[in-house]
Amino acid sequence: MRELTVVSGKGGTGKTSLLGAFATLANGSVICDCDVDAANLHLILNPEVKEAHPFIGGIKAEISLNACSKCGLCEELCRFSAIKEFQVNAYACEGCGLCHLVCPTGAVKLKEHLSGNWFKSETKWGPMVHAKLGIAEGNSGLLVNVVRKKAREIASERKIPLIISDGPPGIGCPVISSLAGTDVALIVTEPTKSGLHDMERILRVTATFSCTAAVCINKYDLDEEQCSEIEKTALNLKVPIIGKIPYNQSLSQSMLQGRPVTDIGENEVTSAIRDLWQQVNKLLGE
Repeated sequence: MRELTVVSGKGGTGKTSLLGAFATLANGSVICDCDVDAANLHLILNPEVKEAHPFIGGIKAEISLNACSKCGLCEELCRFSAIKEFQVNAYACEGCGLCHLVCPTGAVKLKEHLSGNWFKSETKWGPMVHAKLGIAEGNSGLLVNVVRKKAREIASERKIPLIISDGPPGIGCPVISSLAGTDVALIVTEPTKSGLHDMERILRVTATFSCTAAVCINKYDLDEEQCSEIEKTALNLKVPIIGKIPYNQSLSQSMLQGRPVTDIGENEVTSAIRDLWQQVNKLLGE
């Protein structure tokens, strides 16, 4: 079993569009959406949900007014200002448990908190595992781990040799969770100063894992000077650039249609993506 994770140091580089196209070219793979904070891969792959499961992301405090003596100690000591007038604001509560420990009457209980849901689904191009966090919910790194674990289980059960994952943007905990144990990390960047800066950041992260890293420059022809800077930086870092995707409105059109770009017809973008997929396969050892 091999795993490909598509990541980017910043949002908006087009990694989800590329991952959706890869799903159509893989000839059967387990598709995994690790961008659980802002999941949108389902918008272009249109999965049919087969199973939905709750995700318990932690614990929250809850005060029983019947047992509360209204001493105010919990509100005084809560460093997150999550308790006001003997009520717990679940969005502010971090589940540290201090209020539970100091309550003299045992009125404060710690209860499991439903943070979101994860799903097993089917698409035209293979099984898909994805998730959705609730508004302002945390522990997305843990949810990414759950999603990847389930994807591996499906791959093992069905003897599917490849998992392709849409990773989160940035360099935080969810990104680290999506990269752990992957075989190839494809970094999607764009020809801007922020694209260059954040590409360098994510490459420093991938360097801490035992995975092969490569770079793809999306919309490279919008600023060829900045594209050249990215190529120089990648060369200095000894990371190969295995694809350059031109700007084309077909990507926007595919998003509006809710379909992968490779599913709406052939053009210069789809040709470049097919060439990129061939290079990815070489890195995967296929």
